[in-house]
Amino acid sequence: MNVFLKRFILLLAIIVIGVLCYSFYNNGLLSKSLSPKKTVAFTVDNLKLKVFYNRPYKRNRAIFGALVPYNKVWRTGANEATTFSTNKPLKIGNDSLPKGKYTLWSIPNDSSWTIIFNSKMYPWGVNEVMQPMRDPKFDVIRHTSEVQKIKNTVEQFTIAFDNSTDNLFLTMAWDNTKVTVPLK
Repeated sequence: MNVFLKRFILLLAIIVIGVLCYSFYNNGLLSKSLSPKKTVAFTVDNLKLKVFYNRPYKRNRAIFGALVPYNKVWRTGANEATTFSTNKPLKIGNDSLPKGKYTLWSIPNDSSWTIIFNSKMYPWGVNEVMQPMRDPKFDVIRHTSEVQKIKNTVEQFTIAFDNSTDNLFLTMAWDNTKVTVPLK
């Protein structure tokens, strides 16, 4: 074999090994993600809001009080820490949230959730022992919202913006639970 052909075969082998390694460490090239990434954006006038999160599925599991324990910090989604960004200062309840980018955490309960806007960016949502990576020193706002029980089951965790009543809300829903956070 000539030198060119040997080098071509070697390069091809390296590419194949690289693709196989990538596929192995990322749960396959064509497999559906168990918690796909989602970005939700809202724009009105000069206000721009954006949430990036991962959307886990219910998959016949008990969610709140089980998979997501009550009275413990949750990364509010799966995988990476959920992020919330605003280009303008916001009023959340009686508190002011300066413009910027935040990680979004929550402490679910059966009757209310504490929603936490934290100014530190984290590389992932949990550490190696599955504990949330949130550092409370960087909490900017802690807002409590009442839980709303909904009739239809939400199969995949969903974060959205609702401006249907001329009042802006950040909504989170999963299973038979919905929580709204007023934004002004």
